Amino acid sequence: MTDVKHMKWWGWGVEGVGFHHEDKPGFAPFVVDAVGIDVWREPVPPIDFSEVAVPPSQAGAELIDALTLIVGPEYATVDDLERVVHTYGKSIRDLIRLRAAILPRIPDVVVYPADESAVQRIVDLAVATNSVIIPFGGGSNIVGSLEPLPTETRPVISLDMGRLSRVLEIDEYSGLATIQAGVLGPDMEEQLNARGWTMGHFPDSFTYSTLGGWIATRSSGMQSDKYGDIAEITKGIRVVQPGKLLVVRPIPSSATGPSVREAILGSEGRLGVITEAVVQVHRVPEKREVIGYLFRDWDSALAAMHDINKSDAAPSITRVSDARETAFSFSTSKASHGISGQVQKALFAFLKRRGWNLDEVCLSFIGYEGSSANVAHQKSVVGDVLKKHGAINLGKGPGTLYDQKKFDTPYLRDFLLDRGAAADVSETSAPWSKLKPLYDNVFAAANKAYDEIGMKGWIMCHLSHSMHAGACLYFTFAFTHDGVDPIAQYDVVKSAIQQAFIDSGATLSHHHSVGLEHSQWEVADISEAGADLVQGMFTAVDPGENLNPGKILPTR
Repeated sequence: MTDVKHMKWWGWGVEGVGFHHEDKPGFAPFVVDAVGIDVWREPVPPIDFSEVAVPPSQAGAELIDALTLIVGPEYATVDDLERVVHTYGKSIRDLIRLRAAILPRIPDVVVYPADESAVQRIVDLAVATNSVIIPFGGGSNIVGSLEPLPTETRPVISLDMGRLSRVLEIDEYSGLATIQAGVLGPDMEEQLNARGWTMGHFPDSFTYSTLGGWIATRSSGMQSDKYGDIAEITKGIRVVQPGKLLVVRPIPSSATGPSVREAILGSEGRLGVITEAVVQVHRVPEKREVIGYLFRDWDSALAAMHDINKSDAAPSITRVSDARETAFSFSTSKASHGISGQVQKALFAFLKRRGWNLDEVCLSFIGYEGSSANVAHQKSVVGDVLKKHGAINLGKGPGTLYDQKKFDTPYLRDFLLDRGAAADVSETSAPWSKLKPLYDNVFAAANKAYDEIGMKGWIMCHLSHSMHAGACLYFTFAFTHDGVDPIAQYDVVKSAIQQAFIDSGATLSHHHSVGLEHSQWEVADISEAGADLVQGMFTAVDPGENLNPGKILPTR
């Protein structure tokens, strides 16, 4: 094993870290009501890795020897655990298959190049030997972008970028940083922060995802309202392609025909291996605050988010949960004692006297960053908007808790899987005028799907990533599966939600990308002509389909 960090093979994060509910008195009754499972039941742990029947490597000795010559004997491996770790991402489909040892096709060899030259030699070798290359960053992908096609008969090479993990240079005058693509989020920010800078990009997967993965999937972060998503942040890119190196220079703006930079963004390894990027960076802000607010209902919350976006305010975070997700958030809170518990009870009693239905309240977090003067100004502008919509300011306490827990939610999927329930997410974006009907349509589709599979289910939503023309709606859904074929049941629910996106004029994904999971909706999203254009790029760069075949568009 190398010193490159990976998540545990069967779930999210590292061994010994997980979700615990014993100190959260509201969680057990919430889960019983939502999906009908008793969280106190004895969990069924994943099988021991020694019981997993791992398919043997199909890579010949000649290919392995050639790869070893490029990267060194420590960094080319056919180890069973390494190959399984590099087979899937971390979607619920992936986790179910891993726990059931469903491994129809796994990488035959894992390689860890040390530099761009080694990546070039590996890609050229793969093409020369008619092998498949699948780039691997942190392994957090949830749309099937990492797995080999089950019908693949050629040798499969997982190209782990974890050794390319340095911030190479900061152009402080321009606010640009040159960074290797394999760096994990925390390691990148640590290197930038040490010199007083930040990229400001914090997706849910931040702890276990990489810069190259963000670019390859068009990622968005929790603070994209201020810093932009990865497509706005990324200015220059270096991409290894068969026999050549694609270089997009970090020009602020240009009119040089169709954007090559945009073509690489979201390409999921099908147009080459991203080795390096030049990205926008900002000075670490003098002050940062996340304030909690409470809205009377979802309609008033949506209207407030719209009006904040159209105002002179420029917050870093605009997030609001619907009533169902708000109830979930409250259920994961630790027991309140002393003054804080009394204040919460008094607030809810006050709102009830004012005629609020406490089952409809919506929790929001608004973030502010910058100088002290600017933060004060932003809070004032947003405060005026929220006052018009009747929001209640909850202060910094909830925002502090949000910051502490913001990367922990994925652990909950493992917890529920251990107890016979499946939970996953689907996110989309649509114009402001379509958000409410989109929301209603998705809920109707999901509940119809739960009826179809005959299982108790739950769906909840939050708005995030406000933009000029619209916003992202992020849905979390869960259901008790029958233990016989949970993937088939999941497909019914997931397909219903995704189809509701398309039918409601929304996109198939705002920031999780396409992979295999969403590819069946790609043509409906971008049109037949759009799919032909994308396929034309894939064919021009990779006529032999050696670069992560089958992702985004099926092989043709």
